[in-house]
Amino acid sequence: MPAPRPLAAALLLTLMLAPAGPAPAQDSLRLPDIGSSAGELLTPARQEEYGGMMLRELRNYGYLLDDPLIDDWLQALGDRLGAYSDRPEQRYTLFMLRDRQINAFATLGGYIGVNAGLVLTAEREDEVAAVLAHEMAHVTQQHVLRGVERAQRDQIPILLGMLAAVVAAQAAGGSSSGDASQAAIISAMGLMQQNQINYTRANEHEADRLGIRALARSGYDVDAMADFFARMSFATRGNSGGYSVPEYLRTHPVNTTRIAEAKQRADQMRGRSVTATTTVGEVDGETVSRVERVVAEPPTQPQLPPLLAGRGNPLLPAGLELASLGGSARPSGATGHFEWARERLRALSATTTDAAVREYEALRRASPSGLSPAQRYGLAVVRLSSEPAAVAGELRQLLEEDPQNLWVALALAEAEAQAGRTAEANARLDQLLQRHPGHRAVVLTYAKVLVAQGNEAAGKRAQEVLRPLLARSGNDPVFQRTFARACELAGDSARAGEAYAEAAFLNGRPEQALIQLETLKKRGDLDYVARARIDARIAAITPTVLELRRQGVRDPDMQRR
Repeated sequence: MPAPRPLAAALLLTLMLAPAGPAPAQDSLRLPDIGSSAGELLTPARQEEYGGMMLRELRNYGYLLDDPLIDDWLQALGDRLGAYSDRPEQRYTLFMLRDRQINAFATLGGYIGVNAGLVLTAEREDEVAAVLAHEMAHVTQQHVLRGVERAQRDQIPILLGMLAAVVAAQAAGGSSSGDASQAAIISAMGLMQQNQINYTRANEHEADRLGIRALARSGYDVDAMADFFARMSFATRGNSGGYSVPEYLRTHPVNTTRIAEAKQRADQMRGRSVTATTTVGEVDGETVSRVERVVAEPPTQPQLPPLLAGRGNPLLPAGLELASLGGSARPSGATGHFEWARERLRALSATTTDAAVREYEALRRASPSGLSPAQRYGLAVVRLSSEPAAVAGELRQLLEEDPQNLWVALALAEAEAQAGRTAEANARLDQLLQRHPGHRAVVLTYAKVLVAQGNEAAGKRAQEVLRPLLARSGNDPVFQRTFARACELAGDSARAGEAYAEAAFLNGRPEQALIQLETLKKRGDLDYVARARIDARIAAITPTVLELRRQGVRDPDMQRR
């Protein structure tokens, strides 16, 4: 199926999930209604259901970039911020979209999407964390749900119907597909009454305030939010004509006042800011004063009495100490993987291999010292499928420079496997699995290398490698697809059928999943446990299929049959 056009995609995501512009001026004076009945509109379970449905639909239409290393980095970043948010019990699901528009959004059920373009634009991980913290605040304060409450109560089904209409129009092909897509979007705009579900200015300011607080708690740089907004705002200043304003600035309007407020909050979080009033003189007999923020010296740490100096916490047993939560001893929130994630994302989100190579050539020319180690890694990822032997040599050199770098080690194992050195690749991945047991990216890369070998022994070994992750991979389409192929190679066709059905469901094809499970259930060689497992999945998937059918969303492949 052809992918939706970029314009339609951008409008679609804007309509579905994001605030679209400034609200009326009076909204800035109204505090959020803490007593809102928004929670009665959709239960948390129902919100999770709709969020998961949206994620699967986006994956079905090719918007998502599913990569274990990038996904794990993004989720780890989000988990840390979520733990320090105002609702640490809220579960967040973060996902990456391959679109290079600068955008991010939050929607029902704690689902937060990040465009590749935002990460590629960021200069450090703190800036990505600032955007995520802002979006998480929209979730914790139920801004999305309140917006839906202000609109019609059947808003979410309308969104799903619009998504189906756009994709159906694109699938029709021909010169009329663009017009049909735009007609679907315009119709949906009328149904949605979009002006009723925009985030208000008060919502945006609240999300900024709570987001900066989460940044500070989790150890990230509290200046990152203002820095990111200011850099994006400056980039659009003075540009006109064909220059495209970043989508994030359209959905999250930024002005100098908002940037200044973010900076002031950051200074306050550090305890560095005080307000000073200075008399500057008299004009026409009236005293003229200047009010300004003055950066104060950080408070000094109290000194322990000499008897206790050097003994750590006197309330703890001897030899037991707790890490300090303030001052220079406070750990940074950064994962340390940002540069590697950004370059892997640059490689995987490029439209073509040639385009990615040209991009790295431009980066090389722009830097007097040439490509950084992370950029060399990204270029190797680009060339991995076409020049595996040469890439293996380059990655081996990178690994010698940084022996503990998991990103490089996994890419090297893939390059060795694709170059025909499967024994070396298997041995390397065995070692990595011993050093990182249960690590999702290691497990999935190893299994991917094994199933590519295409024999029964490799399939059985892949099953062994994957099984420890089976219990926690129910929502992981990459795992399910890999596990299905491993079971198929190992001769376990029934288990392969279950996994293929799960992969179809997670990729937005619930009707196909249901048909596969119904067919599988008719087999006579199923034991009691397998039959019960299949019955349970049929019961779970059927309501989703019925809901989509009720809204007129049908699998185009099923309609053609």
